[in-house]
Amino acid sequence: MFFVYFYDLRPKNPKDYNKLKRRFYYHFNKLNLIKSYWKTKSVLVVPLELESIIDNFFVSFKPDIEVYKLQTKYIEEL
Repeated sequence: MFFVYFYDLRPKNPKDYNKLKRRFYYHFNKLNLIKSYWKTKSVLVVPLELESIIDNFFVSFKPDIEVYKLQTKYIEEL
């Protein structure tokens, strides 16, 4: 079982985008996730064990980020 997160940075003020992006990826890299979890620039796939960690991470950026979570049993690459 996996969780797929789709996210997009959306700052309240467009001038703050670069600042938000630097801060977001700085903290994201501190999570030390396996590179295979990070599928694309805005899609993350994690196992069940990491759900609470990733949820808390995204909630910490909540006003400036849009996040959707999907639960799935398998993922297939085309």
